[in-house]
Amino acid sequence: MKIVLAPDSFKGSLTAKEVCDAMEEGIRRVIPAADIVKIPMADGGEGTVQSLVDTTGGQILTEVVTGPIGQKVTAKYGILGDGQTAVIEMAEASGLYLVPADKRNPLLTSTYGTGELIRAALDRGCRKFILGIGGSATNDGGAGMAQALGVRFIDSNNQELPFGGGSLDKLERLDLSAVDSRLAECSFTVACDVDNPLTGPQGASHIFGPQKGATPEMIRLLDANLSHYAAVVEKQLNRSIQNLPGAGAAGGLGFAMVAFLNAVLKRGIDIVIEATDLPRQVMGADLVLSGEGQCDGQTVRGKTPFGVAKTAQTAGVPVILIAGSIGQGVEELYSHGVCSVFSIVDRPMSLQEAMERAVELIANTVERVMRTRFLA
Repeated sequence: MKIVLAPDSFKGSLTAKEVCDAMEEGIRRVIPAADIVKIPMADGGEGTVQSLVDTTGGQILTEVVTGPIGQKVTAKYGILGDGQTAVIEMAEASGLYLVPADKRNPLLTSTYGTGELIRAALDRGCRKFILGIGGSATNDGGAGMAQALGVRFIDSNNQELPFGGGSLDKLERLDLSAVDSRLAECSFTVACDVDNPLTGPQGASHIFGPQKGATPEMIRLLDANLSHYAAVVEKQLNRSIQNLPGAGAAGGLGFAMVAFLNAVLKRGIDIVIEATDLPRQVMGADLVLSGEGQCDGQTVRGKTPFGVAKTAQTAGVPVILIAGSIGQGVEELYSHGVCSVFSIVDRPMSLQEAMERAVELIANTVERVMRTRFLA
């Protein structure tokens, strides 16, 4: 009997690999000789680096880089088992969590550290890149990232612009003479689950600026600055991408990834499914188990269990989800390949207790699922 385990992490409690191990324990209690295939998953957000490294037998590395407000931070990134593919979460270098609430100012924050992580991976021989770009503290249109890779942003006085979205209105031209030549050998895939354009009412500044500390006045300024920046970039590079869905992700980092690195923007779960070769892995399976900390109506919006279920559905393999908790709207999943959803909480308990006992609770729940499905 072949059973594929493809869960996301249970945020704040277990990594996806640890969830797989707990699921395996429950299965072995009932079917000791089962052929179990463990594929730790993610959806392009937090935990993607760890999941892909665990799945491919890669390694986690650290690099000291420039944080969003100029401070030095230690950021993690991964190199997959092929030794050629780097996986980076921009939040490690340029995330909102790195900026104290009283210092959040998207006029000043920069994605420079994200560019430094890309450069560090280049130094280690990587030529394929997967980037998750959620959770940013920035609204600089990805200019800082480009600066770290050799793009110079020049004003009318022939001086380089300082960091941050607040100075982009001064941009006169780009100097590409010092761009890292190794980038021409690279491919970039960006995990992007939003479809916001760079500017306008649905753009980076208006939609995401407030959570990064932007006042209404800042929002208007940042939006105008990004519009000017995009016009200069598009004129010089002869590419019109300001309104590309996803250009506004991470304060415009999506725009810069496409403009300067010719990146492809894709849904995070689709990238992880491809990187883990999930369609091939589920072929011939008798059952797939997936799950996450909470399954609800949002799960169907492209989260890990939804992507796993759709993949398994194509292969004709049933899927059961194991969740920390079950929320409203979970029934939507039943028309997308999910047979049932089980919560690990087996009696009244606090969230803290559920998180602390997650390994035990997952194993017990999976054991009950196995007994119901295969011993009834």
